[in-house]
Parts: sequence; structure tokens; C-alpha cells
Amino acid sequence: MYLKDEGKIWLATSDKRIYLDPAMANRHGLIAGATGTGKTVTLKVIAESFSDMGVPTFIADIKGDLTGMCVPGEETKHIRRSIDSMRIEDFAYASYPARFFDVYTRLGHPVRTTVSEMGPELLSRLLGLTEVQSGILRIVFRIADDRGLLLLDLKDLRAMVQHVGDNANEYKLTYGNVTSQSVGAIQRALLTLEDEGGDIFFGEPALDLADWFDWDEEGRGVMNILESRELFQHPLLYSTFLLWMLSELYELLPETGDVDKPKIAFFFDEAHLLFNDAPKALLEKIEQVVRLIRSKGVSVWFITQNPADIPESVLGQIGNRVQHALRAYTPNEQKALRYAAKSFRVNPAFDTETVLQELAVGEALVSVLDGDGIPTVVERAGILPPRSSMNIADDGVVRTVIAASPLFEKYSEIIDRESAYELISAEREKEAEEKAKAAEEAAKAKEEAAKAKEEAAKAKEREKEEKKKAAKRKNSAVGKAASSAVNSFGRELGRQIFRGIFGTFKK
Repeated sequence: MYLKDEGKIWLATSDKRIYLDPAMANRHGLIAGATGTGKTVTLKVIAESFSDMGVPTFIADIKGDLTGMCVPGEETKHIRRSIDSMRIEDFAYASYPARFFDVYTRLGHPVRTTVSEMGPELLSRLLGLTEVQSGILRIVFRIADDRGLLLLDLKDLRAMVQHVGDNANEYKLTYGNVTSQSVGAIQRALLTLEDEGGDIFFGEPALDLADWFDWDEEGRGVMNILESRELFQHPLLYSTFLLWMLSELYELLPETGDVDKPKIAFFFDEAHLLFNDAPKALLEKIEQVVRLIRSKGVSVWFITQNPADIPESVLGQIGNRVQHALRAYTPNEQKALRYAAKSFRVNPAFDTETVLQELAVGEALVSVLDGDGIPTVVERAGILPPRSSMNIADDGVVRTVIAASPLFEKYSEIIDRESAYELISAEREKEAEEKAKAAEEAAKAKEEAAKAKEEAAKAKEREKEEKKKAAKRKNSAVGKAASSAVNSFGRELGRQIFRGIFGTFKK
């Protein structure tokens, strides 16, 4: 609960009040504990307090119970017991300004980004590519950038990958070798991503994170809630999307140094998914962003079951910790319990490892940074109750909030402007037309050549026929002359014989 007169967040109560100093909130925070121990309540209390002090928040809602932030809470015996035992005065239930986002567009404004904005590193993780395949994808992005080809959605990326594969020899000397095997593997991974909803996620209008920085008429920071129940069924898409948003915030915000309160608070639920199977290079970048984003006024809160789920390099950047109960039945759980206990500054009043197993629902071990940035001694304390509803808001209520949002018109219509797919398709069509034209001209030339050859053959045949006819005419003339001579001789001979015979008779 934000105390305006003291400028602090009253987070919990032991034998004294435990305050979270807003000026230390951008040293980040951890909310850990086994399922059902009260992590969501802690998250809600901190987020509500940030909102009250005018700090916008982003929260991933994987169970749907954060939709109740837009509805005032209701009295229950558990909440009343907390109010009375902690001696909370002037406690009032309240609704909070909320905006809902949903990758699948069912219960929130559509959430999209472009392929170019996500970049090859995060996309390689999302696609599950090998190191070699990731190198090919970087080449694809580099060629697209050099040629000024926008990669907005998955069809753009598929077209670009195919283009690079088809023209591998052309790009080889400038960008490196591109194998058909890697191209095929990337294309198959893109099909898998499309089946998981990637075709919905990539596109325009892309989410503008500047829209998160907004306030209601009372000056309370808007809560930007990502509906993640369905998205969480695709852990790689969920975690990569959250990493992209964090990196976008880092690029968006200017350096501010130390501030009296964060510019925005960012809550990662099921934070272990951010680090599962992440390559070393990506882990180093996550650590770098978490370390440096503090100076840009961003408070990052990791929510997970066990601190051991988070790499030490990242855990070392976290100054504020709320640890709910842990179970320790197996050897691995016992090891994790000891690890969690040792992460706190020792309180001589109790054994941290023992208390971690005894905490009731709503209780936690709490250690925050004091005004000098030094972790306080760990305290066993009860977390304050939230002021908004703990129940899942009715879908009709959520849709009313969505329709009333000033962002409704901005993100409701899909935009499909000219990008890599259209330009590459146009190039292919032009090439196909040129090839068809060249083939047509070649066929025409071949036809004309064949026709000329045929004409030449016919002419030669005609010439041959003429020669034959001429020879025939010549032979015919000679024959006629010879025949005439023979006939003439015959006639003469005939007359002579006739006359001779007759002459004989005449004799």
C-alpha cells in the first residue's frame, strides 16, 4: 500500500512495518515460492502501490486472476483478519486503471511486433535453431537490411530465406556460405512457429511500448496486463516475447541515473522460462539488459517458484526479495531450500532455512534495500492484502474495458504494407516474365530459323526438280530426234524394200 505521506510502499508487517523504498525499486525484485503460497497477492500489492504513486506497470497474467485488478475487491474473512492484525487504517477496496493485451486477440488489444524488430538473436531462440542455422539467419537479416527489404511478418521472412537460398552463390563471397540444408531447416522451423500462432504475433501495427506510459485522471499509473493463459501453452513464444519487450524498453528509454521512483515496473511471471535452454550468448545479453536497464528507471520483478531457477549472474542484480514458503521433500528441493536461505542477510532471531518451510499462506521472508542500497536483515512477515479483486473478472467486464481504451482503434485493424514478400515476389514475377519473353523470342527465332531452313530445303527441292525437268526435257528432245531419224531411216528402208520387192515383181 502506497503511503503518500511517507513516499514509500508498505509491503508487509512483522513486529514492525516493512517498507519498499521506491528509489531502490529499480534495483529490481524477486517474488518466489511454491505454488499456492501467495506470490500473486504479493505481486498485486506491489503493482497496486506502484500505480498509486503514478508508476505504470506491465504484468504477464498466466492464470487470468490479474484481470480482477480492474474490479474493486470484496470483504472476506481472510482479508479482514489481515486488516485487523496489521492494524491497517483507512483500508479501502479499489479498482485500478487497466489495459488488456492478448497475442491471440481474444481478451485484449492485439499484440504484434515485426520480424525486423525482434531481430535474429531472439528469433533464433524462438525457432530453436542451431549455432550454424542462427548464423544463416543473421546473414538473411543482413542482406534484407542492406537491400532495404522490410521483414514485417512470417511470409516476409520465408520469402527472404528462400531468396537467399536460391541466390546463395551470388551472396557467398560477400556474406558467407549459405547451405541448402540450413535454409530448409529454417523454413521448417518457421512452419512450426506459424502453427503455434507466430503468424498472428508478427505483423503490423506493431506494439508501441510508449503506449504503456499512461495515467488515469487521478494520476495513477496504468496497468498493462498481458493475457497469457493461451500464450503460456507455448513457453518459448511466451518467454521470447517478454525478452523482446524488455529489450525494447531498454532501447526506448533514455538514461536517467538514480530516480525517486521507477518510470515503469515490469513483472515477469514464471521467470524460469526466460532462461531455460537459452544459449550462453543470450544469457549474457539478458544479464546485461537487467544490469543496465536500472539506469533507465525500469524496475524488473521476477516471479518464480525458486530462486535457483534464475542464473546467479541475473540473481546478483536483484536487491529486493520476497520469499514465500518452499517445499523440501526431494534432495534437489532441499538443495534449493538451502540456496534460497543463504541468499538472505541473516536474522539472528530465527533460522532462515527452517522458517522457509514453516511459512503460512500470505507469509514471506522479506529483505529490501534501505536508503543506502544495503539489503536489510531478513524478516518474517505477513504481506498486506490487495485492494482490487482477487477473483477473475468476467469476460464481459474485460471486453468493456478493452472497448473503452484509447488504444482500441489503433491496434484493431491489421496493416499489410509493401515489404520483402511483395518486393521479392515482384522480382520473381519480373524474372519469370523476362524468362518467358526470352523463351518466346528464342522459340520464335527457332521457328523462323526452321521456317527459313524449310524454305531453303523447298527451294533446293524445287531447283532439283527443275534440273530434273530440264534434263528430262533435254532427254526427251534427243529421244525425239533419234526416234525421228530412226523412223525416217525405217521409212526410207521400208520404201526401198518395198520398191525392191515390187521392183522384183516388177521384174
